[in-house]
Amino acid sequence: MKSKSDPRHNARKLALASIFCWLFSEPDQEQCINLSQNLLQAETTDIELTNAIIEGVRDNRKEIDNMIRENAPDWPLDKIAKVDLVILRIAIFEIAFGDKTPKKVAVDEAVELAKEFGNDTSSKFINGVLGSVIAQNEPEEE
Repeated sequence: MKSKSDPRHNARKLALASIFCWLFSEPDQEQCINLSQNLLQAETTDIELTNAIIEGVRDNRKEIDNMIRENAPDWPLDKIAKVDLVILRIAIFEIAFGDKTPKKVAVDEAVELAKEFGNDTSSKFINGVLGSVIAQNEPEEE
């Protein structure tokens, strides 16, 4: 498990909590971040990364959700645990739309978040879906 002093991991945790907040209220980004910061009480956070993830997930949600549907066809979005869905959205944003995080790091971080916040099978489910997303998005070799 990551330490409480890892600002990039804390940024992802804050993004997770903030995006999760949207599922139950009107998506006021600043209000959700403030509420989430109070709950998480992280020592240090890369707030720029948090904002980039939140905005990226918000702006690309339709495409991200389509990627989840394609790579987890047996799991309709409304049947995926909400925390797992948010973790997948964050990781897929970082893998497919972000340009600052290596794919392996995005997957590792997602698995860590799933272990910390998900259920017993979350990390395996998320790892499998993300592996499929990466394989699907790899350029084909000739």
